Amino acid sequence: MPQSSRRTFLQNAGGGLGGLALTAMLAGETQAAIHHAPKARRVIQIFCPGGMSHLDTFDHKPELVKRAGQPFDPDGKLQFFASKPGNCQPSHWEFRQHGESGMWVSDLLPKLATCVDDIAFIHSMQSKTALHGPACFMMNTGFTLPGFPSMGSWVTYGLGSEADDLPAFVVLPDPRGLPPGGIINWGAGFLPAVHQATMLDTSNSKQPIADLFPPAEFAEQSPSSEHAGLDFLQKLNQLHRETRSGNSELDARIKAYEMAARLQLSAPEVTDIQSESESTRRLYEVDHPENGPFGRQCLLARRLTQRGVRFVQIYCGAENTTAKKIRPNWDSHEDIVRDHGYWGSVLDSGASALLKDLKAHGMLDDTLVICTTEFGRQPGAQGKEGKGRDHNAGAFTAWLAGGGIRGGVRYGATDELGSKAIQSPTYCYDLHATALHLLGIDHQRLTYYQNGIDRRLTDVHGHVIQEILA
Repeated sequence: MPQSSRRTFLQNAGGGLGGLALTAMLAGETQAAIHHAPKARRVIQIFCPGGMSHLDTFDHKPELVKRAGQPFDPDGKLQFFASKPGNCQPSHWEFRQHGESGMWVSDLLPKLATCVDDIAFIHSMQSKTALHGPACFMMNTGFTLPGFPSMGSWVTYGLGSEADDLPAFVVLPDPRGLPPGGIINWGAGFLPAVHQATMLDTSNSKQPIADLFPPAEFAEQSPSSEHAGLDFLQKLNQLHRETRSGNSELDARIKAYEMAARLQLSAPEVTDIQSESESTRRLYEVDHPENGPFGRQCLLARRLTQRGVRFVQIYCGAENTTAKKIRPNWDSHEDIVRDHGYWGSVLDSGASALLKDLKAHGMLDDTLVICTTEFGRQPGAQGKEGKGRDHNAGAFTAWLAGGGIRGGVRYGATDELGSKAIQSPTYCYDLHATALHLLGIDHQRLTYYQNGIDRRLTDVHGHVIQEILA
């Protein structure tokens, strides 16, 4: 059949289902990559783009307090990412010890501080770049260049899905917009395209996936007519595929159409948080004007994983491209109190609610929760008024909870001012290797042959951080 008529048919008969192309994975399709007994069945990852300051959240530095106001670089030889170092600037929030473990957390995150006995902190994270986009790529894919599969794609490639009517890998972007680097952060790269994430709009329970439902002019068609059209479409797709063997994007599109009918029922149900109890909605602060959007994302992550979604990624912040001071993410060059004060409250309410809710539902033991950012901030002040902090690829903090993690522990350390990781320097490779290990996967054995190389998420690096495992 001529290609143009096929395209026309897809547009008319398929309605909005084409928006699901490359995103849905059929349950049961798995590479059977279980190499040992898993501790976790699923992953929820919180990503804070912009560069969350470890010095104002989890990395307590008394020496920075002692040297407050003194030049960070008295000789004037250093250059930060976008500025010369200013004076030493301690956190604007008091640090206190919490829980039976005595973990240090700043007053910026009082609710998350109540969860420290379930959390393992990695204080020695580093990146290979201080540029937002490449650093986000590195944390998500293990590479600073675009085009490599994300961790969520690798996980679903290895383990498949536990759900028949939902995708295996779901991303919940910040309602303000996409993160630095956009959708490449959760792309499938060279893996079969079916492993790319499905993106959900958490603010729209009736249309959570773009173009999921047919346009209004087709909404009144009878079920028999719709089924007949989809059957005919399937036949056209099969004929089209027979002459294009090995095209994973075409295979993914066909599977997306097969999944779409089920998603028309399952997606609105899973995103309808009105069915949750009033106490749960209060816990996540879903009606709060500022904290509510992220709270809904976290609540939706629990609902998705509860229904068998393998990997959910939540973004707490968007791209920093607006000229208006709407605090799009954690990038605090000018005013750390203003920017982190806003995002700290957002993260604090949603992340703490997620951990407590997972535990209440008996899910925390086999759900791995990861929270990270792309890099940290500098201990020297930045900006005309000395209220900001510059990028710091040499040190930041990530934390993990649930799913085989030993809570109330810390791993690695930075120097006395928090400028650079000096004890057990850790990269995304180690974090990824640990996450895969908890899912029952040996990171060195989960590979995909591409351009003459057995590629893997951890490239040629990575080790499992045994010290934080239960």
